[in-house]
Amino acid sequence: MTRPFTAGQTDPTVQPVPAAVVEKVDAADTTLHNPKRAVISIGSNLGNRLETLQGAIDALEDTPGVRVKAVSPVYETEPWGVEPGSQPSYFNAVVVLKTTLPPSSLLERAHAVEEAFHRVRDERWGARTLDVDIVAYADVVSDDPSLTLPHPRAHERAFVLAPWHDVEPGAQVPGRGPVAELLDTVSREGVAAREDLELQLPE
Repeated sequence: MTRPFTAGQTDPTVQPVPAAVVEKVDAADTTLHNPKRAVISIGSNLGNRLETLQGAIDALEDTPGVRVKAVSPVYETEPWGVEPGSQPSYFNAVVVLKTTLPPSSLLERAHAVEEAFHRVRDERWGARTLDVDIVAYADVVSDDPSLTLPHPRAHERAFVLAPWHDVEPGAQVPGRGPVAELLDTVSREGVAAREDLELQLPE
């Protein structure tokens, strides 16, 4: 709790803290003690893919109001929606966060992290240095076109479900059901765990 200035302090640079400011800081402290859980999918198929994914994790951790709580194993995935062999394969992973940011602000941060790694959005299914997608935010279900929650295709993508299941075996996709059950319904063809690779949880 932030304490207002009290009599007896002799430092002339200390000024009284207005009661309204005290209330705001105390309210913020309360919010910080009640973070929301978010699940983020990250992927890269250009450049140093593993280094890029680690950089994205570190950038998320460096975001005020965000703490990275878990990082999945790495999966190698054949690209979707393109001719076989026309693009390099992806490295994919899932990151579980605790955050006090609202979904819209978390999305802005996700886009900023992509841009920091020179993500280009020239074509759908195009190769990219980095994808950062919000898969789920708490139990929110929303059809807002700017950010649909949960991610509208997460429940049918093994490269999201498999790493998510690795870090949260009992997780649920809001409105869709348990990750474990959804994973049993999708093909894992072209999605393989890379046990020789590892991403680090930020210290």
